[in-house]
Amino acid sequence: MNAAPRTLYTGKVHVIGGREGFARSVDGRLDIKLSTPGGPGTGTNPEQLLAAGWSACFEGAIAIAAKEMKLALPQAPSIDAEIDLNVDDHGYGLAARLNVALPGLPLDAAEALVEAAHRTCPYSKALAGNIDIAINLV
Repeated sequence: MNAAPRTLYTGKVHVIGGREGFARSVDGRLDIKLSTPGGPGTGTNPEQLLAAGWSACFEGAIAIAAKEMKLALPQAPSIDAEIDLNVDDHGYGLAARLNVALPGLPLDAAEALVEAAHRTCPYSKALAGNIDIAINLV
């Protein structure tokens, strides 16, 4: 029998005004203005926030996988994340790409790390099967 999940952290954010509003975390570490993508505002948007959160989590999952596989990560791993906001006859939806750079690692090792990270990253688990995802080694 599996044990019940143990909550490690709960991120709490209060939003007022939706895409044209503000978001502030309960602890005050996040305090940002929001704007509609491509609009005239100066704030960020939910797509950029998802890109930042997912790529940061994914890079952490790569580091955990590297440790488990006893592989040394390169000095400067990086991820360029792209989140598309799409619309069709059924309404709005998302698509996403993670472009992962692991310079200096052999291709087979880099592929193994990315596959392991995608299996374990909580964002990947939440998004898999719900939106179109591409993860590319660059």
